[in-house]
Amino acid sequence: MTGEEAILSLLDERAAGATICPSEAARRLAESVAGPEGNWREQMDTIHAATDALSTRGAIVLSWKGIAMQKRRGPYRIARR
Repeated sequence: MTGEEAILSLLDERAAGATICPSEAARRLAESVAGPEGNWREQMDTIHAATDALSTRGAIVLSWKGIAMQKRRGPYRIARR
């Protein structure tokens, strides 16, 4: 599983307009790589890079506390466009 796949699969499981936390995607990626004992924090750079790529392509939008973000900076949430 790639970082992009982790993000998109979580979004597919959510209702339209729902958001995910990047750490949720990192947990999913860590589990796919190393099983339930995988270290999700080690996957955060991969998830941030995947978020940047998906955002650049217009596949996702970013927000924090309901306010849209143009670029990833600080804490953020991810939703489908």
